[in-house]
Amino acid sequence: MAISGRFVLLVLLGVVPVLLLPGWGTVLLVSGVLAALAAVDLLAAAPLRTVSLLRTQPGNVTLHAAVNAVLTVRNDGGRRLRGVLRDAWQPSAGAQNAVQDIEVPAGESRRVTVRLRPVRRGDLRAPHATLRSFGPLLLAARQKTIHSPGSLRVLPPFHSRRHLPSKLRKLRELDGKAAVQIRGAGTEFDSLRDYVRGDDVRSIDWRATARRSAVVVRTWRPERDRRVVMVLDTSRTSAARIDDETRLDTGMEAALLLGVLAERGGDRVDFLAFDRRTRARAGSAGQGNLLGQLVQAMAPLEAELIEMDWPAVPAQVRAVSAHRSLVVLLTSLDGGAPEEGLIPVAAQLARQHVVVVAAVRDPQLGTMLGERGDATGVYRAAAAERALLQRAAISAELRQHGVSVVDAEPHQLPPRLADMYIRLKAAGTL
Repeated sequence: MAISGRFVLLVLLGVVPVLLLPGWGTVLLVSGVLAALAAVDLLAAAPLRTVSLLRTQPGNVTLHAAVNAVLTVRNDGGRRLRGVLRDAWQPSAGAQNAVQDIEVPAGESRRVTVRLRPVRRGDLRAPHATLRSFGPLLLAARQKTIHSPGSLRVLPPFHSRRHLPSKLRKLRELDGKAAVQIRGAGTEFDSLRDYVRGDDVRSIDWRATARRSAVVVRTWRPERDRRVVMVLDTSRTSAARIDDETRLDTGMEAALLLGVLAERGGDRVDFLAFDRRTRARAGSAGQGNLLGQLVQAMAPLEAELIEMDWPAVPAQVRAVSAHRSLVVLLTSLDGGAPEEGLIPVAAQLARQHVVVVAAVRDPQLGTMLGERGDATGVYRAAAAERALLQRAAISAELRQHGVSVVDAEPHQLPPRLADMYIRLKAAGTL
């Protein structure tokens, strides 16, 4: 049973006769009248044992986008149902109208649409919905919580998608679809075309030239069907919030852009989220498009408050690809002891693979460097300078082992990592 605001107002009005005619008789009379009105109204309310709910699952939605969750209320009783429905989505689902008035005639159904705009990535749930059936006086209501589980998977937003057209255009230039030619180790023959001024004379095909009686050059394209293995660090350092998102979310954005770009470039892509065990895995060798697999695998990921097991990473990479691959480690340069974890593992991987370490740099460090107006600002600037020097030292040591490093601010990391991939393709390193 539940009471409405009308009943509370009626109780307050009942105080007036008690004050005018004080005494136990007045109190009992007023209380009896109120109880009788509530009981009559409750008995007249439609019973909820004959009411059922059918939920239509909203499916998937990207972060901050809107989606509708639909509940169908079926009234199989003999009375008209007048009441309130509350859909119990968790707060991060962003339900804009979770509580709605409903009116369902006897033997009919009505649909209730709840507008969701999630503010958190992952799997969101609504375990049940609560119904209140009011009587004609709207004083008291029957209440029942009906088990009607609903789920919504909120996918990464993939904001870095806007960089994809420009990166694909650069990649097509490497494929010989534009007036650009590449020659050197690690490239494949593409086609023949007439010589134009500025072409490298070493690319002239003398046999074809003799047959055509015109100077002909060979064009080359980057090798295809190479392996790209992305390892996303989901340990405690990925929980740090930088700018307006966590390191983990920035790493996802970079992995999405690189994965789609590499697949369009003809390479095989594998994604691995790892800390002390594998949290998610996806790859272009599976069924369906790669982007769909990546966002589905990334959606439920959360940072784990444990240390990264770096010595286990080479075995994870070998399990994915035993051949020479581009291994991208999406991690941090300023957490834990890189000299004991990241650096030796990256150096070990670099003996067989092309290794790139991609890390997020806090833009606040650059801001702190310029704030030297008082003693506090000077100390903050000194701390920022030391942090940047440590990152530079770690990057330099990684480069000494043949590891490429992309250290950029959150919104710059995805395009810069994509540029690194394109440079490696152009140089024939992959």
